[in-house]
Amino acid sequence: MHLEITQLWHHYGFNAREGWTLKNIDLSLHPGELVGLLGPSGCGKTTLLRLIAGFEKPAQGKIILDGQKVASSNYLLAPERRGVGMVFQDYALFPHLDVWNNVCFGLRRKQDRSRAIWLLQLLGLGDLRDRYPHELSGGQRQRLALARALAPGSSLVLLDEPFCSLDVDVRIRLRSELSGVLKDCGATGILVTHDPQEALAICDRVAVMNAGELHQCASPAELVHQPATPFVGRFVLQRNVLPIDTTGDKWLTPIGPVLRPRESCGLNVTELMVDDYGLEIASHPTGNALVQGREFLGSYWLLRVELGNQVLRVRQPLEKPVNTGERCTVNFKPGHKGILFPGTISCPLC
Repeated sequence: MHLEITQLWHHYGFNAREGWTLKNIDLSLHPGELVGLLGPSGCGKTTLLRLIAGFEKPAQGKIILDGQKVASSNYLLAPERRGVGMVFQDYALFPHLDVWNNVCFGLRRKQDRSRAIWLLQLLGLGDLRDRYPHELSGGQRQRLALARALAPGSSLVLLDEPFCSLDVDVRIRLRSELSGVLKDCGATGILVTHDPQEALAICDRVAVMNAGELHQCASPAELVHQPATPFVGRFVLQRNVLPIDTTGDKWLTPIGPVLRPRESCGLNVTELMVDDYGLEIASHPTGNALVQGREFLGSYWLLRVELGNQVLRVRQPLEKPVNTGERCTVNFKPGHKGILFPGTISCPLC
C-alpha cells in the first residue's frame, strides 16, 4: 500500500490555543516498506498513527491511501474501511476468546479462513490455537496481535511500540522477524518507537519527530552520516552538539577553538556536532568539567561529563579509568571531525 501524507496539522480540542500536536507533516510510505516513527514521548508519534488509522481527524492537510483520500479537514473515512491493521502496546486481545477466534475476529463471516491458518503457522502459533491469551507468554501474545492485524488482508499495519513490554531476548528476536513477516504478507508497516537502536536496526527508513514536527525522514545510513538537525544528532545518534561563536578569525566552542573548514564559507554556522570518540578528558583537580557518571560498554567507558550548562558524552579507554565525581578538562582529539549546523535549517521532509 502506498501512503501519502501532505501538510498535516492536528490539535486536540476545539481550537489550537493549547498548541498543535502535529505541525505541517509531509510523509510518504512506499509499498513493502517498514518505516519507523522515532521520537521522545509526547512528540506526536501515536497521534500521527491514530490519524492514519482513522481514529482522529486532521485540522488541515490530507491522507491518501493507494490514491484514495481517506482523511482531510472536512472528510474522514471510517477506520474499518481503510484496510489498515493496528497492533497496540498492550496487545488489546480478547481474553474470553482463544487464539483462533482472536485471529478470526476481524474477518467477515464468509471470508476465507486459510490466511488465518497460514499466519498462525508463520508466526509459530499453529499448535496454540486453542489457548487463551492468559495462557500465552508476552512474545506469543504480541505474535497473536500481529496475526490478528494481518488476518483480514491488511496491506498497511500500524505498530504502536509493540515490543516495549517484552524481555530483551524476546524483543530482539521478534523485531528481527518483523520485516520478514510483513514482506511474506505483502504488507507495508509503520513502527512507532522511542528507541533509536530499534528503529535503525530494522526499519527501511526512519522519520524523526520532536514537538509535533518532522525533522528528517531517511535511511538509517543517511541519518547516521547526514543528520539534518542538531536534534537528530542528539536524540538519534547520541552525539554532542556544541555552540560555536564565529565572531572574529577563530571559531570558539566551550571546549576550545576549532579550525574553520573550507565548506563553511558563507554559512551562518552556530553549532558543531562531535562523536563521543572525538573528545578526550584528562583528570585535573581544578578542571572546568565534572564526571557525573560512567557506563561500562565492554571495550570502553562511556562518561557523562558536565561542562558549563551541558552534559557531554565522552568515550574513555578501559585502561584509563575515571571515577564519578572527579574534576577534569575536556579537549578535542587531534584530527577530530564534526558536522556543522547553520543557524537556520530547512529540514528535508519525505
